[in-house]
Amino acid sequence: MATQKPSAKARRSAARLAAVQALYQMEQSGTPLETVIAEFVRHRFGEPVEGEAMVEPDAELFGDIVRGTRIRGDEVDALVAGALDAQLTLPRLDLLLRCVMRAGAWELLANLHVPAPIVISEYVNVTRAFFGGKEPAMVNAVLDRIAREQRPGESRAG
Repeated sequence: MATQKPSAKARRSAARLAAVQALYQMEQSGTPLETVIAEFVRHRFGEPVEGEAMVEPDAELFGDIVRGTRIRGDEVDALVAGALDAQLTLPRLDLLLRCVMRAGAWELLANLHVPAPIVISEYVNVTRAFFGGKEPAMVNAVLDRIAREQRPGESRAG
């Protein structure tokens, strides 16, 4: 019996999750950008996790998100910081949560062919993979604020 090839949507979702993990790894270890990207593509994509087969991420989207988020880091951080509630600051957020918000903010800023509601939904889902509390709602609120600022003419209907 032949295995079914994952959909393009599933591969894009997997790319977003992997990009957040790569951004987190760079922040934790200081590993250079291209080294982390190459490591993920060569050694992690398509490998089982805890014995379970995983969807192979869209390598091009993965690379775009990781590179774009890092290269435009100051701009991305300013967007996220400006969308946070007044009592929060970017440095006070959990590192993984910052990585999720940064990747989502970059996509809203630069990946304009993907509608904002899809970007927001994808990163809320990534957040749910790691957090079980109020964090998904926070990511939704922050990315929605960024979308309203960066894409004012785009419909919110999803």
